[in-house]
Amino acid sequence: KGAVPYRSTMRCPMSKRQFPTEFRLEAARLVLDANYSTAQACEAMGVGATALRRWVEQLRQERGGVTPETANAMTAEQQQIQALHAKIRKLEMEKEILKKATALLMCDSLDR
Repeated sequence: KGAVPYRSTMRCPMSKRQFPTEFRLEAARLVLDANYSTAQACEAMGVGATALRRWVEQLRQERGGVTPETANAMTAEQQQIQALHAKIRKLEMEKEILKKATALLMCDSLDR
């Protein structure tokens, strides 16, 4: 008998495919704006139904004015809102650092 081919018992982690924002937006627009069914849009774009449904729901929410908390925004308006939120977080962090530095300097000057 021939040798039995080696089969690893460890599974390779499946890599999650990354799609550019423009691609996700176009795929979701097929369903929402071009009246494609989810199945038709999946076939046309070569993506899975779960991912497409998630993108369609995200685009619906963004069009309704909801900014996604964890995902990258698809619409320009929501992308701008996300960028502004990030800038606010950065400025608030810098403000806290300056408050602490000022307090330390004040304590140091009082000790002298």
